[in-house]
Amino acid sequence: MSAETLAARPSPLSRRGRLLLGLLLAAAAAWATLGLAPSDALPGEAGRGILRLFLEGALSPALTYEGSDVPADAPPLLARVAGALWRTVVFAVAGLSLSLVIGVVLGFLGARSWWEDDERECAVRARARAPVRRVLAAVHLSVRVTIALMRSVHELLWAVLLLAALGLTSFSAVIAIAIPYGGTLAKVFSEMLDECPRDTVRSLRAIGARGVSVFAWGLLPRAMGDMSAYAFYRFECAVRSSAILGFFGYPTIGYYLRLSAENVHYREVWTYLYALLALVGLLELWSSRLRRRVVMR
Repeated sequence: MSAETLAARPSPLSRRGRLLLGLLLAAAAAWATLGLAPSDALPGEAGRGILRLFLEGALSPALTYEGSDVPADAPPLLARVAGALWRTVVFAVAGLSLSLVIGVVLGFLGARSWWEDDERECAVRARARAPVRRVLAAVHLSVRVTIALMRSVHELLWAVLLLAALGLTSFSAVIAIAIPYGGTLAKVFSEMLDECPRDTVRSLRAIGARGVSVFAWGLLPRAMGDMSAYAFYRFECAVRSSAILGFFGYPTIGYYLRLSAENVHYREVWTYLYALLALVGLLELWSSRLRRRVVMR
């Protein structure tokens, strides 16, 4: 068989097949490097006892405190659960509201559609605007780098840094949520704006509109539905992040869940877990209904 025939023969694997094969090989290499084995997932004798107690607690979650050394002025367990859920939502709302401001501002600056035409301009006007376009391109690049840096650090790491810098304050928890969420919102918002359909833009340009006016009236209204839907989804994620921040000492539901787990009160742990699950489920129903109304409006 000639060399030309061998070169012309198609590969037995498609591009998708080669990608999946590469991922499988990477996964196998990672498992081999870490020395992982399925038997590592099986707990030891002491671990099996703890796991049994934990699973038994799922069948009978606590309605009152399990411990005998409860302070006299402590609220009932269910009242404490409700208060912890409320503070979890408050932290999430505060963090997401700040991240929305960051996301909208940086998402606008990180999009190319508000300053770069999708159609080729005439040579005379392109040369006249060349210095301005270079400045805008530099701003765009710096904003994209800032967005990448913000979202590359997880909110838990931001919480560790801010806890050391600002102390155990509500503001540090809000900032820990706002920074990575703001970066993520900015990235997604900018991409939604750049990928928005351009039929309205072309119509506005045909009647003489240019620049920011085209962006404000042609692109932003078309992308607003998807942007709002994604913001609702990020609110659900912010609630979960707010709960996890409780493990650092912030008074969300994660704080009380950690205390119960440390005291081996697994029935109380499941009470908090079921309450958090119910909250996330309700938020999912509420936000999905809002997303349908906003996107399909």
